[in-house]
Amino acid sequence: MIHRATGWLMLLCLVTSACLYIAPLAQLVGRRPLMVTIHEWSGIALPVPSLLGLLSSDFRADLRRLNRFAVYDRQWLRSVRRRRTSPEARPAGKFNAGQKIYAGWIAGAVLVMMFTGLLMWFIGLLPLVSRTSAIFVHDCLAWAIVIVLLGHMRKAFEDPEARLGMRTGHVSRSWADRHHARWLREESVAGVPEKADTV
Repeated sequence: MIHRATGWLMLLCLVTSACLYIAPLAQLVGRRPLMVTIHEWSGIALPVPSLLGLLSSDFRADLRRLNRFAVYDRQWLRSVRRRRTSPEARPAGKFNAGQKIYAGWIAGAVLVMMFTGLLMWFIGLLPLVSRTSAIFVHDCLAWAIVIVLLGHMRKAFEDPEARLGMRTGHVSRSWADRHHARWLREESVAGVPEKADTV
């Protein structure tokens, strides 16, 4: 639910920014003040799902996993560079190294976007900061987010079982063994029955 809510808020930010930034879209949609208001408030709400998620011990455990970069994560990155695809060459826990890097990058990008957005919104409060500088950083980072997000979505659409796992909370044991073998072993040790077909 946290991932989905964050995704919808991010989409709302991107769509409204496109309606403000791209002239043909701005003319087609019109209602600029409404687009500005929706963009500002969806941007401010962006961290809310994650903050509410901190109430969940499972979410906090996932954050700890995302925040740890282990030796096998470096091995995973080397195998990606060398285009090795076997599970032994690409060891991964619940999250692979690519997912960890993406999560850290997007969390930092959202914070910078919020900060620069608030600077533009309340520029009178900090007269020493140039509005042009805030707009430049906000716009450049927005384009970087679009590019990275498109890559994230492409990877997601290439793996229907991963998407199913995001929706249901379960993946097949064979999929977990191929993509996240270390996590499968951890779950088995933690008490998930070996004969179960989902984890």
